[in-house]
Amino acid sequence: MKHNGHNHNLSCSVDFDKLGKQIGSFDIPLSVHDDAWGVVRVPITLISNGNGPTVILEGGNHGDEYEGPIVLGEMIRDLNVEDVNGRLIIIPVINTPAVGAACRVSPIDGVNMNRSFPGDFQGTTTQQISAFVNHVLFPLADVFLDLHSGGSSLDIIPSSVIEPVKDPDLNRRTVNAGRAFGASAMVIIDNRGEARTAMASAAAAGLIAIGTELGGGGTVSIDALNLCRTGVRNVLTHFGVLAQDKALKRPDAPKRYELLQGAHVISDLQGVFEPLHPLGTKVQSGQLAGRIHFITDPRCRPKDIFYNVDGIVYGRRQPGHVKPGNCCLVVATQFDGDSND
Repeated sequence: MKHNGHNHNLSCSVDFDKLGKQIGSFDIPLSVHDDAWGVVRVPITLISNGNGPTVILEGGNHGDEYEGPIVLGEMIRDLNVEDVNGRLIIIPVINTPAVGAACRVSPIDGVNMNRSFPGDFQGTTTQQISAFVNHVLFPLADVFLDLHSGGSSLDIIPSSVIEPVKDPDLNRRTVNAGRAFGASAMVIIDNRGEARTAMASAAAAGLIAIGTELGGGGTVSIDALNLCRTGVRNVLTHFGVLAQDKALKRPDAPKRYELLQGAHVISDLQGVFEPLHPLGTKVQSGQLAGRIHFITDPRCRPKDIFYNVDGIVYGRRQPGHVKPGNCCLVVATQFDGDSND
């Protein structure tokens, strides 16, 4: 099969040009020991009506982040065609192998989907899924909403996330959409300049790309789940795809933050991490951030670790055990740059 100049073996049961509601899947061939001619099946739903914009809603990029998949599943079941003005492409669990394993990366190829874009139709399973999103879905869309949480390793302040873009008009529209989500914080995250994320690829394709971080710790947060429910509807209302729900509280303007170089406090030792501050605490560069304890050798005093930048504690590691290279804390700094809006 060929699409937009790319040869691939993927099949999709949804017709993106058809009006109405279609619940289907796209399938990636998979030949493994116990299934020579099997597929990886990714659920996808299309709801199309009217002449509004096309919005891709994606959850489950990482398999241990649950709020997004729950909310998108609810939308698939509950939204009627007449509720929509535009086209919704809803993928509640884009990385089905990782979701099935409750793991950040795919158990099939060990690849982190959010570091695999723009993908490769001739590559591993994860790379093929990314290629389908990048080369087939992104060209159809105007807006991309990528729902994440902290997963098993981090607890993060519930927030909307935007990708930094150089085009002033696209940046303005992205900032306004990020505000519309309704979280108390909006954070500019470039993942240390990483271009292989879904958000970065969507922005490079000219889409308005909005993400989230919604709690974490490998659990379902009651507050973050409720924020996700209202936030997704707020964004769709912002673009006119859904009518205004008078029952939903209109969001206040969020505080804007960014992750500067040095935002991540990294362990250089193996031990047990003791954090000192709750999420949201204001901290300063050079301030004591926590300690690494060596619990198997009580003769050793713990090693102090320190913050590198001023800001608030935005993310905190969940597992106590750490090894060299693990991220223990993330500090978000108030954004003072030109918003172009």
